[in-house]
Amino acid sequence: MSAYWIAHVTVTDPERYQGYQAQAPAVFAAHGARFLARGGSFEVKEGPALDRHVVIEFPSLAAARACYASAEYQDAKARRNGACIAHIVIVDGAA
Repeated sequence: MSAYWIAHVTVTDPERYQGYQAQAPAVFAAHGARFLARGGSFEVKEGPALDRHVVIEFPSLAAARACYASAEYQDAKARRNGACIAHIVIVDGAA
């Protein structure tokens, strides 16, 4: 069953954030992930307005968790530290 990363991000240092953007997509691909939503236009209906919204589909919850825990993703994540405010959840898909 698929699982998803749902991320809401406010970028505070675009130049530094580019380091994350350059590295992270290859890490996701290595774990069988694909982007369903990545930035783009949006409309906030409830809650705080954050700048960027991302939904990434993984083949399984185990794959999503393994991606986040991987040394490669942690290295990419280190490149965005101090460059954004991120809220990320990993959620199992519906049966």
